Amino acid sequence: MTDDHSHAGHAHAHGNGHSHAHAGSANQTRVGWAAVLTGGFMVVEAIGGLFSGSLALLADAGHMLTDSAALVLAWLAFRIARRQSDWKRTYGFHRFQVLAAYSNGLTLFFIAVAITWEAVRRLWEPGEVLAGPMLVIAVVGLGVNIAAYLILHGADRESLNVRGAILHVVGDLLGSAAAIAAALVILLTGWTPIDPLLSVLVAILILRSAWFLIAESGHILLEAAPRGLDVRELEADLKANVPGVDGVHHIHAWSLSEDKRMATLHVRVANLGDATRISVAVKDRLHDRFRIAHATVEVEDGGCSDRRDEEA
Repeated sequence: MTDDHSHAGHAHAHGNGHSHAHAGSANQTRVGWAAVLTGGFMVVEAIGGLFSGSLALLADAGHMLTDSAALVLAWLAFRIARRQSDWKRTYGFHRFQVLAAYSNGLTLFFIAVAITWEAVRRLWEPGEVLAGPMLVIAVVGLGVNIAAYLILHGADRESLNVRGAILHVVGDLLGSAAAIAAALVILLTGWTPIDPLLSVLVAILILRSAWFLIAESGHILLEAAPRGLDVRELEADLKANVPGVDGVHHIHAWSLSEDKRMATLHVRVANLGDATRISVAVKDRLHDRFRIAHATVEVEDGGCSDRRDEEA
């Protein structure tokens, strides 16, 4: 038996390296501008919220504060992910983007809880709200958030890091829209409870987005099989499409990041003389059919060489 680590089957993956690097640089620039816009307006909105007494504005300002930090983290993640691998981190820093997305999801969760807590307190102890200044600031904030969203909209939507940044900006956009609606209701009717009630609605929407972001990034951090990949199909597919493959076992598949699928597997063959050809063909099939960028294939002609680990 032999452990064949030929890299001939990775030609497809390496060929896309420059496009991935260009996309990462573009994503970094877009997230950076979104962070500047969000952070700059956050100061204005916080002052306006204190002046007008609006929870919707203060909640959105607090949201934008953490969002600014989250966007800066996302920006840093793109920079760090571009570092080359070394002897300590043989896979490089790609996983840092997933960690940033997971952290952003947790941040969104705690923001939603904090907004809800403050809204309940405001319902029990209502205060005066200056709807005029609140409306002006909320309208400007909506414009800023729309601009940030449009900047991020052109980025790579397959990136968890980008999606996390977009969710933060969408949460800000919803917060500004809620503040506008609350200001109009107060101006027309004088009913101030609308301010905390709409804040709770925004918190629920933020919580939903946070859950999906945490679930998806957590799935990758747990090294579960990539979304849409059923490893149970691999054996039948490789036996049917790669001549010389008699069996496939000891399959492990995971994602380094949302766009970098990895796999290790053992392939049983009748003739070890064909080991290199079969290994290359298996890697090509895994890339073309299952979008697995990097695979380690161990070719065997008898029993499994990892009998002690067969339960893994």
